[in-house]
Amino acid sequence: MNLTFSTYEAKARFSEVIRMVREGRTVHISYHGKPVAEIRPIEAKKKTLEEHLAELERRGVIVPAKDPNAPIEPIAHRPGALQRFLDERD
Repeated sequence: MNLTFSTYEAKARFSEVIRMVREGRTVHISYHGKPVAEIRPIEAKKKTLEEHLAELERRGVIVPAKDPNAPIEPIAHRPGALQRFLDERD
């Protein structure tokens, strides 16, 4: 859905325009029927892996390993479990 407002309309409904942008929409502004501006959400800064993991730890989604040097134990105990899992995703 193309959201276009005249400059007068955008000024009068500025709070509504900003709400739409905060919801992820892009709003176009026109002057005498010709598009002159675009208001869109700012793209979030991409996080590094370390920043993302720290955020997940802070939120309690993941917990750090008790011993980071310990070997990783397999979760699936039946041979071919990974392949069956991948086959089911298709």
